[in-house]
Amino acid sequence: MSQPKIRRIAVCTGGGDAPGLNAVIRAVVIAALNRGWECYGIRDGFNGILFPERYEDGGVLRLTKERVRGITHLGGTILGTTNRGNPLHYPLRMPDGTIKDVDRTDEIIEYFAKKELDALVSIGGDGSLTIANVLCQKGLRVVGVPKTIDNDLDKTATTFGFDSAVSFATECLDRLHSTAESHQRVMVVEVMGRYAGWIALNAGISGGAHAVLIPEIPYNLEKVAALVRDRDNEGRMYSIVCVAEGAKANGENNALVAKAEVGQAERLGGIGERVARELQELTGKEARCVVLGHLLRGGSPTSFDRLAALRFGTAAVRALDEGFSGVMVALAHPNVNYVPLEEVAGRMKNVPLDCDTLQTARDLGIIFGD
Repeated sequence: MSQPKIRRIAVCTGGGDAPGLNAVIRAVVIAALNRGWECYGIRDGFNGILFPERYEDGGVLRLTKERVRGITHLGGTILGTTNRGNPLHYPLRMPDGTIKDVDRTDEIIEYFAKKELDALVSIGGDGSLTIANVLCQKGLRVVGVPKTIDNDLDKTATTFGFDSAVSFATECLDRLHSTAESHQRVMVVEVMGRYAGWIALNAGISGGAHAVLIPEIPYNLEKVAALVRDRDNEGRMYSIVCVAEGAKANGENNALVAKAEVGQAERLGGIGERVARELQELTGKEARCVVLGHLLRGGSPTSFDRLAALRFGTAAVRALDEGFSGVMVALAHPNVNYVPLEEVAGRMKNVPLDCDTLQTARDLGIIFGD
């Protein structure tokens, strides 16, 4: 069945920010305007629809060429984003003080109908694309764009934001070699990635780490301590350990959680400090921890991420123009293709234990604590 002709579309950015979001927004807007469509931006995920009273512009603004001029190279997102208040499970406080999850997606559907918005381009990670899939199932025309620095979305070779995060983490590891060697220390670098080890693996190899700890391979820290002692015996009196925030020791079922709040994804953190403390006890060497955290999210996107973001944004508009809905644009080198949202939502892409990158690390002598 053919889809009605598109006149107006909306775009939103949800979840954690990533370098390249503004490039996607610009690409969507320009590609839409070149087709004679109007384009609107929703503030802060779906908060612009759910809480219009919070915004001077009503929470949804008209996006023109002037509004998106010169933003491709900028980090962050001109629309704002949030990882709080999932409209599928929005936490509302009841009169008795208890918290109840409420599905508010019908309010979003009603808003699109009232404002005669024909389709949505949803830019986000697993959480945002899960919401997008539900909105599609309720009748909204939706195309998703994969965004996460963690690179843990299935069905796409990579996500925009990942290359920028890895590049910055690599630069940080480069800098730490000289200070670690000067002080003959063990430097533990904790990076983001949640439950996937892509950032730690890629940055660890590129930045010359001697050990990389990732969620996919539970570690035995004595193996890392033995590496540190071996390096000392060889006259290499320092070691660099790159740790993914979701890494866990042998026998542990869960990653360390720094904070968990109602209506928000749990915040991982603390593994770097623990690894540094335990390595110091095991080796007798001074160990320091550096947590890169949100530094990996900020700053300008790399040229790879800019191009990927621009390709994703224009491909999302082409998908709508060609009658597609309920799909995510995905990078399948050398092309961008469309995959069903239902094949992406709720699925995570971990580092395969037989992947070439991991094997490369092992051949280079990098250990994983296994």
